[in-house]
Amino acid sequence: MRSTGGGWWNWSARFLQSRPSPAAALAFERALAEVTREAARDVVEVVYNALEPDDAGEQPTHVQHDAGEYRRLNAKTPNRHVATLFGAIALWRRGYRYIERDVTEPTIFPLEMQLGLVAGATPALACEAVHAMAAAGATQRIVLAMLKARHNVDMGAKRLRDLTEQVAVAMTPHRREHQTRQVVAWLEKARQSPGKHRPALVVGRDGITLANRPHGYFEVATTATLSVYDRKGKRIGTVYLAYAPELGQQTMTDELTALVTDVLRLWSGPPPQLVYVTDAGDNETKYYRQVLKKLRHPCTGKKLAWRWIVDYYHAALRLTTMAESLFGAGRDATAWTRKMQKLLLKPNGPFRVLHSAAALKKRRTMSRAKRTEFDKAYNYLRQRTKHMQYAKFRASGLPIGSGVTEAACKTVFTQRLKLSGMRWSTHGAQTILDLRVIHLSGIWDAAYRAAITSYRQPQTPAPIDAFNHRKAA
Repeated sequence: MRSTGGGWWNWSARFLQSRPSPAAALAFERALAEVTREAARDVVEVVYNALEPDDAGEQPTHVQHDAGEYRRLNAKTPNRHVATLFGAIALWRRGYRYIERDVTEPTIFPLEMQLGLVAGATPALACEAVHAMAAAGATQRIVLAMLKARHNVDMGAKRLRDLTEQVAVAMTPHRREHQTRQVVAWLEKARQSPGKHRPALVVGRDGITLANRPHGYFEVATTATLSVYDRKGKRIGTVYLAYAPELGQQTMTDELTALVTDVLRLWSGPPPQLVYVTDAGDNETKYYRQVLKKLRHPCTGKKLAWRWIVDYYHAALRLTTMAESLFGAGRDATAWTRKMQKLLLKPNGPFRVLHSAAALKKRRTMSRAKRTEFDKAYNYLRQRTKHMQYAKFRASGLPIGSGVTEAACKTVFTQRLKLSGMRWSTHGAQTILDLRVIHLSGIWDAAYRAAITSYRQPQTPAPIDAFNHRKAA
């Protein structure tokens, strides 16, 4: 420790004696950061190694853990690669071996478990590493380079993957609880906001293709959003869900429904407007008709009044299809499309658009292929006019576009899982997605604290208690 302090003073004195320059300032601050990190690493190593007594007799001879009873080993052994925020340290700890000799169980180290080491990393370092893995644009190579540059920790790709998976497994069970609290806090903020509209709880759901391993073919993954809008129709915040490709997308259906139900159960204020904004894809339609439309309030048992709004921009695409079927690509088609897009936003807009399209269809000649395209787009609007009353929705302060959910496909998936050359196993993709939705929902710190608090511990006195007892004596 004294040598580190001397290093700090030597660099400071050298800088003071030199001619000030940008290069000298750069060298001084970098050197000071390195000296400071080394000092902190020394402190962490000394403190952590003082937690367990040197005398084995001061520790219990037996402890209980998952597999049963373990017997103390008298000699301490080192773990020389414990990763901390300040670099790798050597941790001398005493092991406990499973009492049954003919059963293969790994030796446990209570001190490592009490410190919360995961894959040989302390909770602080693990949080930094795994959070970096959840960030946009991250790759294993980028994260490993960051750990070396910022924390002087050398870690292999396999160890990083193990660390990431173990932390994800620990954090994911706490995701829904903290997302629920976050949404309820936003509802309270919305309730107190100025404006003439009732606050709105808005659900969105969409799919996106993801390249799977080992064959490299594409399957449809799914993402969902739960947003709160205030009395002026302004979005306050959004929490996210995301799942790797799954036949039927049942996991998404279950988790999204559970999240909505938990929010309604916890929220005790005035009922918000309940809104579902999506395109009219098969899975999105099925979720509304089979789940949301039948959903009841978890406390009162009353049927909930959900409004399904079909995304305006998907509806507008059908206008383009009809226009090009009627007029062919060109100025006339563009002019009619723009006119109908504006008309669609007016009171009873869908009916007025359909009336105009039907009248033009009678007067114009189309090929069989163009007529088929026209009819498909026309029926898309005709069958969903109830969910396209955009003038009424806007008058209630509700969103008419699924832009939040469309953007989620980009932020959750594309910016992390669809970088150049990436192929994912279902398990690997889900590990990153679990972490990424926690990060994007703004609940990382709360979920991580809950995760490390839940780590299983052996039934033994805490080493820090023994340390304090010796210090007092």
